[in-house]
Amino acid sequence: MDQAGQPPAAKDLRQFGLLVGGVFSVIGLWPFVFRAESPRLWALMLGGVLILLGAIAPQSLKQVHAGWMKVGHVLGAINTKILLGLIYYLLIVPMGIVRRWLGKDSIQRTFNPGVSTYRVVRAPRPRHHMLNQF
Repeated sequence: MDQAGQPPAAKDLRQFGLLVGGVFSVIGLWPFVFRAESPRLWALMLGGVLILLGAIAPQSLKQVHAGWMKVGHVLGAINTKILLGLIYYLLIVPMGIVRRWLGKDSIQRTFNPGVSTYRVVRAPRPRHHMLNQF
């Protein structure tokens, strides 16, 4: 099933078989081409089977495609959490620490018991400011 809940079309299964089979074939041939070692036969066989099935009978790849997509979604969720965590702890937190160290407070969180309101009064915009948005 794809994201819309529909089974994948034959064209999508064919592209999946050819692409993933091609990648496994490259993995299989890599040591032979670049290091003069023996090729990885498991990758070549898997790549050949995927390419052959993708070209001749793409509908036979439905289960393989579904499993591949499930693994991809799980890995995507894990990667997202790792990347967002790294961005937060390596970028946002240090910026906040530096801003506090410099005494900056962008949202003016200081408490002042002498004021009746914290509302910031701004001048109204002219009526035509939304005419040319782009």
